[in-house]
Amino acid sequence: MLFNSLHFILLFFPVAVTGYYLLPHRVRWLWLLLLSAYFYMAFVPYYILILAVTILVDYFAGLVISKKSGAERRMWLMLSIVANVSFLAFFKYFAFLRENLLQIGRLAGHDLAIPALSIVLPIGLSFHTFQSMSYTIEVYRGNQQPERNLGIFALYVLFFPQLVAGPIERPQNLLHQFREKHHFDYYGVTSGMKLIVWGLFQKMVIADRLAVTVDRIYAHPNEFGGLTLALATVLFAFQIFCDFAGYSDVAIGTAQVLGFKLMTNFRQPYLARSVAEFWKRWHISLSTWFRDYLYLPLGGNRNGRWRHIVNVLIVFAVSGLWHGADWKFVIWGALNGVFVVMAGLRPPGSKEEARREAPVLVRRIATFTLVCLTWVFFRAGSVGEAFNIIRRLLPLRPDDVVASIGKAPLIIALGLVGFAMLMHVVRERYKVRELISRQPAWLRWSVYTAALTCILLFGEFHSRDFIYFQF
Repeated sequence: MLFNSLHFILLFFPVAVTGYYLLPHRVRWLWLLLLSAYFYMAFVPYYILILAVTILVDYFAGLVISKKSGAERRMWLMLSIVANVSFLAFFKYFAFLRENLLQIGRLAGHDLAIPALSIVLPIGLSFHTFQSMSYTIEVYRGNQQPERNLGIFALYVLFFPQLVAGPIERPQNLLHQFREKHHFDYYGVTSGMKLIVWGLFQKMVIADRLAVTVDRIYAHPNEFGGLTLALATVLFAFQIFCDFAGYSDVAIGTAQVLGFKLMTNFRQPYLARSVAEFWKRWHISLSTWFRDYLYLPLGGNRNGRWRHIVNVLIVFAVSGLWHGADWKFVIWGALNGVFVVMAGLRPPGSKEEARREAPVLVRRIATFTLVCLTWVFFRAGSVGEAFNIIRRLLPLRPDDVVASIGKAPLIIALGLVGFAMLMHVVRERYKVRELISRQPAWLRWSVYTAALTCILLFGEFHSRDFIYFQF
């Protein structure tokens, strides 16, 4: 089920909220669990069985880990991690691994007999696998008591607002909330609804409108000049942001209407002054997951500069692979890692260096340019196509962008990007929902009406999937 579908907006969500607040507290978790299972099964029903295995493995692993100590405790944690990673590797990476092994075999002069399997990737597998893994790791570390109610643990993994594409929550933040009694709170409900509307606006009006132009240009990159390809890449940067941030806002807003608090997943990433800062603002739940469960266990920055560099590059390469079973994603992640490392190679700041540092606007533009360069690998159809696009981009040669895109689509696209960037600046300085709530009623309702009208008039209602569903 999609957040931007009429099924969700007009039927599922109103029923979910009404039932939740009418039911007694002791059975609300069961209501949410049933709703979450239905929500997930609306995509492909039998996927729920795959998710059930993950839930059972980590539920029982958590119980056993809490009772063991020493090497036996670590062994059970490793068994849990291996089981989760194996599931992920089989469904998401089998075809990728097979193709690469066949290529290696051919180079070595051998034809390997590895059967091809028709495997369909379950929606959101990477997200709920990582959320489930965080539970067993935190139980092992002693930061979380094992959950003894199988139903509530299942709800922790299945919770429908953030089931398919995050935010990837930690057990310390979410599990206890399922036992807390949430009373109907007018401010919380209306604040959550505002975030839902804003998320749908980002997805349906900005992201999906930009997607029409981006898809047309990236489908046939050889037919367009460098300037048009550069503009398409910038449009994609805002498309993927508004698509994914829009999903996150709807997820966080939906949870807030029900009385739950999910972590912030985006914080105006295109205002970052370095690629390292960008990753502190982009997909925060994933970047902090890799920091806590991969980067720090590898040693972080504790074992000297070169080990730190290697650890950063490993984390970003793995992050790229997490996004997709394709070398283009690995290169995308590795490039981000290289840019992060390069920014950190400067010696500790001195007064003289501080005076030489570029103005904030210049650093933001430079960071955005580097990020857009990496987005080429993320969006292109293949590694070869990505390098071909970059060759056409560098050096940047002007071409007739108006003729390539069309005058009206170009004006609309630039207007949408301008508005998205304006909201970046506004949200960096103000808490917009609180600011709106303090305005007179006529102004508040004018804003709400304008937003809903824009969604109805200009939104794409073809239920276009969210980009991160594929991961």
